[in-house]
Amino acid sequence: MKTVIVISRDMVLTSTVENQIRQGCQVILFDSIQSAMGLICSTSPPDLIVLEVDPRDPASVGSLAQLKEDPMFRNLTVLAVLSDESSFSQWDTLLFEDYIWRKYLEKEILRRVNLCILRSERIVEINPLTRLPGNISINREIQERIDRGEPFALAWADLDQFKPLNDKYGFSRGDDIIRITGRLILSAVKDKQRERSFVGHIGGDDFVYIMNPDYIETASQELVTTFDQLIPGFYDPEDRERGFIQSVDRQGTARTFPFTSISIGITDTGTGRFSHFGEMTERASEMKKYAKQFQGSCFRWDRRKIVSE
Repeated sequence: MKTVIVISRDMVLTSTVENQIRQGCQVILFDSIQSAMGLICSTSPPDLIVLEVDPRDPASVGSLAQLKEDPMFRNLTVLAVLSDESSFSQWDTLLFEDYIWRKYLEKEILRRVNLCILRSERIVEINPLTRLPGNISINREIQERIDRGEPFALAWADLDQFKPLNDKYGFSRGDDIIRITGRLILSAVKDKQRERSFVGHIGGDDFVYIMNPDYIETASQELVTTFDQLIPGFYDPEDRERGFIQSVDRQGTARTFPFTSISIGITDTGTGRFSHFGEMTERASEMKKYAKQFQGSCFRWDRRKIVSE
């Protein structure tokens, strides 16, 4: 079932929308964007936000602009509810994807909600398992920051000993671990830097996150610690008691494997000048492979300076 957040202080408006769409959607009501941020920031963000917007109210427009300025939330689809008396001089400054006049709310809202959700599913590129942005969004985000000359750090996170776990317990258990990993990364990143940070899911058990260099080390340490605390709970009791599992390696040989851990490689723009996102992701990937040489969960930050030719 699709999740729709309805944001308005007008109880008549929220009740009207809820009554019209609740048969096909899970509807959650909030009185402001700020109060809805906990759900919006989760790894299960809403499929649509229905938001009352008054272009004459700077606070209303400003809250929407602030939400859309965050790279994590650019892809969220917003359906604006506009009052009949509103006048617009600059439509391009209003950052919503579609709108509906309030006088047509009862008659049209269900159809408009369904159309918005269908459109967002066709256009927005997200990983279906974690609901995090995928490769196209990741590459664009890195390149845009490089082009702006913005100082930032890029981390590449990857799970170790994940295939043996999948082979023994099945893909459903593996999917649960990937989902919780995405949630842990998002929580650690947003806890240290709510604005201007970014989390993406490359695919499989690979993730990236982008932060201010001043915050990425503490976020990575928090991620490593929390991951190691939670991951044993995904193993069966007898394996958890032993501290390892018995499975087969890539050559089909039976052997024992430690619990899944997380390895993180970090690079940042302070090491030298990058001109293309591929250069930076390659550096982060190299550091991730280096981190994998150490036993257990860890992160390693590339401090080497790039020598200009």
